[in-house]
Parts: sequence; C-alpha cells; structure tokens
Amino acid sequence: MADEALFQFLHSEIIQYVNSAESGDSENGRCVSKLESMGFRVGQGLIESRHFSLCRFTKDTPRFKDELDVMKFICKDFWTSVFKKQIDNLRTNHQGIYVLQDNKFRLLTHLSAGKQYLEHAPKFLAFTCGLVRGALSNLGVKSIVTAEVSVMPACKFQVMIQKM
Repeated sequence: MADEALFQFLHSEIIQYVNSAESGDSENGRCVSKLESMGFRVGQGLIESRHFSLCRFTKDTPRFKDELDVMKFICKDFWTSVFKKQIDNLRTNHQGIYVLQDNKFRLLTHLSAGKQYLEHAPKFLAFTCGLVRGALSNLGVKSIVTAEVSVMPACKFQVMIQKM
C-alpha cells in the first residue's frame, strides 16, 4: 500500500516538474512528449530488470509465440507489477491494434470525476503510454501507444504494432 502511494506521489511530482519546466505556446505538447519519453525509458528498464524473472526466454521455446501473447503479458504480469491490478479488458482487431481498458486507472483516481479535469488527462497518461511502449520495445515489439479518457478515472490505451 505504501509503495502505491509513493508511486502516485512521484508520478504527480514528475508531471508538476516537467509542466513547470516547459513554458510557452506549445508547453502542453512538449510536456506530454517529455513525460512519454521518460516513461519509455522506465518501461525499458523494468523489462530489463525483470528479464529473467518475468520473461524467461529459453533457447528452444520462446515465452511468447506471437504479439498477442506479448500483449497478454503486458495486461497481466507487467500491469500488475506496476499498478497492482490487471488490465480490465483487452481487445484486438487481429491486425496489429490492441485496446487495453482500465476502468479505474490509479493515476487518474485522485483527479475529480468532473469533466473540467479532462483537459489535464493527457499529462497523467503520457508517462504510462511511454511505459508500455518501452516495455514492448524491449520485448521486441515496436509500437505506438496512445491513450484516451471519456469518463474519469477509466481510460483506454491503444497500442498500434509497427510491422518491421
């Protein structure tokens, strides 16, 4: 419980720090981009640090037989290790687009449920988009990750797999 509160506090402080460092007309775009980049590096690091315990590749049989298995790993193991719960719903069109839905996203729960805070949601989701993209990158999957919120604190992360 304490580590969850610390993570939420750290996340809020990172947003506040990046937001205060960026000023000017395009501050929101630069802020979101910087947060996404930070998340990307953290996501890579988490996979590196857990490479042998969570991913356990062997010479003969890889842990993941396809990208759907990788996405299931992200939704179950990775999400649980970061947010202490699994993704609520995973959908795919079987053409490289996955939608991960979290009905009570922990990094949005402290914001009001009112619509007046929806404009701030991209800043609170950018780090996590980078986190997922970085984790996927270290698992050999190149992707674009975006997020949207229609009703707080639920959000959807869309992962578009980039074919190489």
